[in-house]
Amino acid sequence: MSPEAASPRAAILQLLESLQSPARLLVAISGGSDSIGLLLLLDEAVKAAPHRKISLCAATVDHRLRAGSADEAQQVAALCASLGIPHIIAVWQGEKPKTGIMAAAREARYDLLAESAERLGASLIVTGHTLDDQRETLQMRGVRTEQLSSGIADAVLFDRRFWILRPLLFSSRTDIRAFLKDQGVSWIDDPSNEDVKYERVRVRRQLSADRATETDIRAAWEARLALSLRAAEWLDRHFRLHGGLLGQVSVDGLRQDRAVLDYALGRLTAVFGGQAFVPGRAHMERLLSFVTGGEPGRMTTGRVVFDRRRDGLYLARENRGIVPMILRPGEAGVWDGRFEAVNGSGATVRIEAQATSSSLIPVSSGLRPRDVTGIQSPRVAAVNDSTISSESSAPKDLGALDSCDEHRNEGEWSRGLPKAAWKRAVASAPAFSVDGDPLSRESSGSIHLTSYFAPFDRFLTRFDFIFADRLSAVFAMAPYAGLPLRSIDGKTI
Repeated sequence: MSPEAASPRAAILQLLESLQSPARLLVAISGGSDSIGLLLLLDEAVKAAPHRKISLCAATVDHRLRAGSADEAQQVAALCASLGIPHIIAVWQGEKPKTGIMAAAREARYDLLAESAERLGASLIVTGHTLDDQRETLQMRGVRTEQLSSGIADAVLFDRRFWILRPLLFSSRTDIRAFLKDQGVSWIDDPSNEDVKYERVRVRRQLSADRATETDIRAAWEARLALSLRAAEWLDRHFRLHGGLLGQVSVDGLRQDRAVLDYALGRLTAVFGGQAFVPGRAHMERLLSFVTGGEPGRMTTGRVVFDRRRDGLYLARENRGIVPMILRPGEAGVWDGRFEAVNGSGATVRIEAQATSSSLIPVSSGLRPRDVTGIQSPRVAAVNDSTISSESSAPKDLGALDSCDEHRNEGEWSRGLPKAAWKRAVASAPAFSVDGDPLSRESSGSIHLTSYFAPFDRFLTRFDFIFADRLSAVFAMAPYAGLPLRSIDGKTI
């Protein structure tokens, strides 16, 4: 797990020394040199140190994107059988998209690896990404931004369930292939690795012709981790959440270090806007200039409305472009990139924004504060009505907009929240209906909802872990699963 790993063997030994034990590793193996090298290196090291209580299993994802992939997967299965390593072939079923095939294949691959890990009882996943992959990624990101990139992360939490570790990230493909040749083991060359229609292949060829000086990844990693920590501390001091929908940054919070503001506001924009990535550099520059300028006003970026007032900054999802979602009985899905919904009822449910829903009582008729009830799991709370409380910094369940007296409604704004900002936030809340009618209390108790962090809940790098975990606490969600390591780069964690 260290950029200073001298060889593939040293990198694998360092991984095993850092792991909490007992552990069961699922090796993602495609049949290429990198993943076969990873499997054999791990098998060698694990068998040499049985006292570590580490075992192996493996999975091959057959994307079914080219002829011969099934035969190649069987070759890998035979190799694993010869080593006594349990192995699964996971097939990407169904129609493949006509555009964005590489991104879709990546999503499917990690889903299938996670399913395989569950089936084989693995506690984490390891992949064979190498220094060559790292250099290609840095080159591609360098074309898009002038900022120093931390490149491929050595540890990523997938779907809040499995940590994915990349122990060979600073070992070269040449060294891995030399190891395989010494072992008398061949590998499969994927023809897509030579197809110049893919950006990575074009970059790989450029790098082969011009081997640039390596970026100081260790420095970039340390800087990213330090920034995540500072941004987490900024959250504690300067950020409040109202009803799970409206964010508030204090005036003093807008006067903090620009790098911290850039990091924190960029990720808050992605979370409140339900998008996997922070806004681009030009958008962030405009946002930072606006929020630090001191003048009241509003601007929208990344699907989020930023409302600058004398007492600070308010942010909420804008009300446009919120696409309804249909969930059949038993189905689950992520709505608007912001909420994960599970339909435990016997009816087909429609989820849409309150601003466009005709099935709920208008916000003006009153908001009833409620406690979170009907907890079904650490991340899923039952939805009994459709109310959002504006008085607490922790998220409340989305209850009914019950009829309340107008005096109580007026009292909501006396607690200090700007009425327009709060109404904007509530208008972006999810509303549930069946055939155009509001849910009955019996049905609504079976619809479960929890906040979803689009930039973190699918792929969370260890560099962003500190900030994401602190934000999870702000939203009163369960903490993210910690790294299954005793140490990183020789340092105890």
